[in-house]
Amino acid sequence: MSKSEVVELPVLPDDDVVPCCPPITAAELSPADAEKMAAMFKALSDPVRLRLFSRIASHPGGEACVCDIADVGVSQPTVSHHLKKLREAGLLTSERRGTWVYYQVAPAVVAAMAAMLDLRA
Repeated sequence: MSKSEVVELPVLPDDDVVPCCPPITAAELSPADAEKMAAMFKALSDPVRLRLFSRIASHPGGEACVCDIADVGVSQPTVSHHLKKLREAGLLTSERRGTWVYYQVAPAVVAAMAAMLDLRA
């Protein structure tokens, strides 16, 4: 029998989504904004990391245990390495529950990246 507990995660309203950087068409990126966005896109440029990110983002409840997403064709230590890189880039958050670590897409990250790339702004 599992001792896991369901925890309700807060959902940010759409009006709370604040892009980390102005849209690319609004003005030239500052060096700091360019560094921040480059780190995020660089982290997602690896196919294994992109698959892990996609699995977490599309997982029911918006979070996934590492045990549910680790089957991406690489060893477990390599999965841990890729998840660490995604966390360091600010794309994922994690929470340890017992022996397992649960990951979720960092709040508003996808919306912020999309807003930055929006050519209609």
